[in-house]
Amino acid sequence: MSQAARNVIENGANAIKAHFGGSFPKTVLVLGSGIGRFTERLEEGESLSYADIPGFSPSTVAGHAGKLMVGKVAGKPLALMAGRIHVYEGHPAQSIATLVRILRAVGVERLILTNASGGLSHDMVAGTIMIVDDHINFGGVNPLIGPNDDSVGPRFPDMTDAYDPHLRALLAQAANEAGVPVKRGVYLFCTGPNFETPSEVRLFAQWGANAVGMSTVPECLAARHCGMTVAAVSLVTNLAAGLSTNPLTHEETLLEAQKAYGAMEKLLLRFFDLA
Repeated sequence: MSQAARNVIENGANAIKAHFGGSFPKTVLVLGSGIGRFTERLEEGESLSYADIPGFSPSTVAGHAGKLMVGKVAGKPLALMAGRIHVYEGHPAQSIATLVRILRAVGVERLILTNASGGLSHDMVAGTIMIVDDHINFGGVNPLIGPNDDSVGPRFPDMTDAYDPHLRALLAQAANEAGVPVKRGVYLFCTGPNFETPSEVRLFAQWGANAVGMSTVPECLAARHCGMTVAAVSLVTNLAAGLSTNPLTHEETLLEAQKAYGAMEKLLLRFFDLA
């Protein structure tokens, strides 16, 4: 990592510390498309625009507010990323790594990721909540490409448990106790911004993937590299191309996420009560 990159991380961390003061929460929840309403459950919340944090880039996607928020959920300190950046917006994957490393520099230890996705089989219909057990990186990009800084993480990080087994078990327990039906499965990452073709969807299912989306994996890779534990929950908002009779749109993604939001909120609130 170059000195310029180190400076960006330091400046970003200093901006967060200066705004929020005190100790920053150890856990950050990233809110994906249609899940932004969870900010309403944050108690004693303060916010800081991504535009005011060196190394953070504003999101350009509908449903992604572009704010870092700090407060409490279930009586415990929690930081929220209200929106994320995506490779398809033109952000290099390394920009996602910078963002994650800034969070690590202010003491974050756990990254909880949420996303909207397309189901790759008829049992993964809109409204299905899936705990991510593993992922497939079909995006052709990796935020760890480039010179490695051994003080941040190893050159060749192990991804055997990309999604922490303990956190996955807690999510399953939370779902059971909250009465929220969930499935478990593999999330496949494409860069987008186009939705996948029917042929790609058939291939992904043959590979063992259960849902497909355009986020999450770059953040997971960067977080695991720098020593964070990671968990992810995917909200299926549509059947993928070739399985659905309707044209796929981002508006449908947001609409279906709104319909299923209540179940996702119940799951997350119980999870943070347990975690």
